[in-house]
Amino acid sequence: MDSFEIFKSNALAGGYEEAVVREWAPDTVVETHSHPFDADAVVTQGEMWLTCEGSTRHLKPGDTFSLASGVPHAERYGARGATYWVARRSTSANAT
Repeated sequence: MDSFEIFKSNALAGGYEEAVVREWAPDTVVETHSHPFDADAVVTQGEMWLTCEGSTRHLKPGDTFSLASGVPHAERYGARGATYWVARRSTSANAT
């Protein structure tokens, strides 16, 4: 991805309500939780481990991940922390 502005523009054109930059401090651990929105993200700096449905993925710059609304997951960030860009769409935006 060339820039956050391009990522955001593509996300909004694709029906997402917002796109944000998330920055995490080194060695942060976020215990199991869920969100009331769908998320599509790309890691841009650092590294993280995402545990979802019994499987853990090690994500580095350029890697992407998606989470549906309500899916329980846990996050752990590397020794240098991590940054990712994430597009979010609330569950109500998917209602027909």
